[in-house]
Formats: sequence, C-alpha cells, structure tokens
Amino acid sequence: MTTVATLLSSLCVALVSAQPAPSAPEKPAAGSAPAAPAAKAPAAPAKPEKADKSDSASEKGDIIAMTDGTSLTAPIIKENADTIWVDLAGKPVEIARSKIKEITRRAASSSASEEEVAPTGSLFRSLPNAAAVPERSPKELAKIHGEAVIMVSTPGGLGSGFIIHPEGFAITNAHVIQGETKLRTTLFRLDTSSDAQNLRRLEIDDVEIIAVNNHLDLALIKIKSPDGKPFPTVYVQGAEELTAGQDVFAIGAPLGLERTLTTGVIATTQRNMDGLTFIQTTAQINPGNSGGPLFNTKGEVIGVTNMKLMFMEGLGFAIPARYVRDFIRNRDAFAYDKNNPNSGHNYNAPPPRQNFGKAPQLDDSKN
Repeated sequence: MTTVATLLSSLCVALVSAQPAPSAPEKPAAGSAPAAPAAKAPAAPAKPEKADKSDSASEKGDIIAMTDGTSLTAPIIKENADTIWVDLAGKPVEIARSKIKEITRRAASSSASEEEVAPTGSLFRSLPNAAAVPERSPKELAKIHGEAVIMVSTPGGLGSGFIIHPEGFAITNAHVIQGETKLRTTLFRLDTSSDAQNLRRLEIDDVEIIAVNNHLDLALIKIKSPDGKPFPTVYVQGAEELTAGQDVFAIGAPLGLERTLTTGVIATTQRNMDGLTFIQTTAQINPGNSGGPLFNTKGEVIGVTNMKLMFMEGLGFAIPARYVRDFIRNRDAFAYDKNNPNSGHNYNAPPPRQNFGKAPQLDDSKN
C-alpha cells in the first residue's frame, strides 16, 4: 500500500485544515468565486453544516498517529475492522489499521446552535476558509478534483455530473435523466496500487434517483460503490462571490468525450432566464456537458453547466451554486417518485379532431 506520506505529497493541495500549499505563480483572480413525498429521501449519514458556510468543527478532523512516528489531521469518513478512510481535500485516502498507533477523535463544536444544524443532514461541504486557499491553475485542479466528475448515461443520451458526498451522492441536470429510470455512471479512479498511478475506468449501473427539481433543472442521484470504498468529492461554494471576468473552467463529457476540460471567464452573473439568474461563461459548453461542474480557481464548484445558445460559441450557462445548495437542503420536497419517472407531471396530447364540420349546438326550443 502507498504510504501516507506519499499520498499526502501526491495530492499537492492544502489539507482540510486550510493550511496554504505552494502553488505555481499566476495572476490573482478579480475575486473569489462561489448552490416527493411518495418516497422519502434517505437521511444522509454526514456531518451537519452551517447555512452557506462550512462546518469548521468537522473540517478540523481527527488526529491519527502512525506507528512510524508521523501523524496527520483529517476527518475520518468511513472505517471498518481493518481500514479507515480519511478525507484529504476531497480525496478519500485509505489507511490500514495495522499502521495506526492511535486515533484521537475531535468532538463536534459545543458552541454550534440548533439553527446551524441541517435537520435532514448535510450532503455537501464547502471550503472552511476559502479566502485563505491559494488559487491554482486548471491543470493542477483537474488532477485534484477530476476523479469526482462523472459521466451519466441513459438509453436516450448522456450528460455529466459530480460527486458531493463520499457515499456516492452526486448532482446532475434534471433534463439528463428526464423520463429515464435506467442510469449508468462512468468514473475514472486513480489506481495507486503501482507507482504509475494510472486512471482506471469504472462503470456503475447501480444508480438510484433521489430527488428531481425540473424548475431548477437539478437532480440528485446516488451511486453505489462496487468495492465499498468512499468516493472522491468536490467542494460546493459557500458564500457566493462571483464577478465578471473571473477565471473559471468546466469539466465534462461533451458528445461523450469524457474528462474534457474547457476554460473561460464569467461573462455575467446576472443572466435572467425564466425567472432564474444564471452564470454566463465563455468556457465552451456543448451537449454532454450538461450537469457537469463549473469550477473557480480555488477548486470550488460555483455552478452546474446546463445549456448554451445553439450555433453560437462562448455563450454557455451554469446554474449558480446557491440554487444547488438550496435544492440539496430541501431534497425531501423533490423526492423522486419511482412510479412516475416524470415526477408527477405527465400529460398526453389530446387526440386529433376527426370531424371538421360545425360543432352541434343545443336547441332549447325543441322539446
């Protein structure tokens, strides 16, 4: 097994305690960038979160002392009799218990008020101190967060998505899975069993639809891990700070070309469509990108790409993270009904008219 020191080195990112890590020199961004009931959505076995803020207490993590004298601080996200998995900046790192001397578990903050605890549990995390996190190039961030981006396939088409919880909860667009019940997800996991550390393609058919909001064009799905290991995840931006001209990049599967990265800037944060405001970006968005993440240069998901103007380039749009957060927190209201793939709205067109003459009139004068 790869040593913990090697894994820490390969991540090339600040730990969840928000200690700054060295980065390549680059121009600072203009500002930091940022979100039925037939079947009740499953409760999330996750840590509580503050509204629009990170749960800083949970992000401090547990202290793990190794038998070789080293130690690390990170939250434990899963464990069994032989192994534990810790979260290092969204990356699940596996550690054998035989290499662990002692674990000191951090208790949740005693000062947290009831208002800070989400009643249905948290399925996503935000950076605990985004202002202190250094900006990085899309090349660096793609290596860090690329494993959490997925391709979502249905019999009628395909799109993209991203994993927000180690147990496999993921976000995509509602129109990607609209009217479908048979889903497949394609992931690319980093194989750390050898020094080469190649990406391994993994296709999973065990996918459950949890909630769908057609108005926001968002869907929450859950992927079952075939080997029981936790999934890598991304950070959903908390406090929204979007500015025109800010550097962004998208990762998705346009036309089925998975792991495609495109770069651009935010053109405007105030594009109104159907009563909702969207992020307009010059990053190339094409069919197949739908449901994929739009990142800022801190590695936060600031939006979900969902549409573009056809036959036009550089005119793509993304659903802001504030809508995503609201959808996840209120997912019980949009719980998916397995008996109706269209979630309660399935109207058939009336039959065409057969007789084209004058419609008969009632004549009250005749008895």
